[in-house]
Amino acid sequence: MHLEQFNAAGRTEAADSLRPCLDIQRWIDELADARPYPSLEALLEAGRGAANPFTPAELEAALAHHPRIGERARGNSTEARLSQAEQAGLGEADAAVTEALAEGNRAYEEKFGQVFLIRAAGRSREEILAALTTRLAHTPEEEQTIIGQQLREIAALRLEGLMGR
Repeated sequence: MHLEQFNAAGRTEAADSLRPCLDIQRWIDELADARPYPSLEALLEAGRGAANPFTPAELEAALAHHPRIGERARGNSTEARLSQAEQAGLGEADAAVTEALAEGNRAYEEKFGQVFLIRAAGRSREEILAALTTRLAHTPEEEQTIIGQQLREIAALRLEGLMGR
């Protein structure tokens, strides 16, 4: 759906089109209710600030839709296809980096009780591993803030891709 279609769509259709970008109802409602947007940039800017800050429950629900870094999202939904495209650039890594990412994912989940989330698009496996290692030293409160930021970055990339440039 392009921006013009999004602006002209009924409320339910517009809201449904946003869900693959970020499945947080308050975020979806704010963006759908603020239509029409004069430009894609205006929509992206609104998306960066909508529903700020996310609640812990919203973050938990949104994380349930994200696969582990280095693992492919399953299925053929719009959200799964977007996730697959975002991680496609990671390419193959040597066995040591792949194993370190898997071990880091396990350590992160053990410490924080949730999947490690980072905008993968435009980052190498080595860059992601470095960020994961750094973030393991964070407190849960620090991580909540970072996860919210990462969700917003991912949502902006998805919005841009879905609404067309």
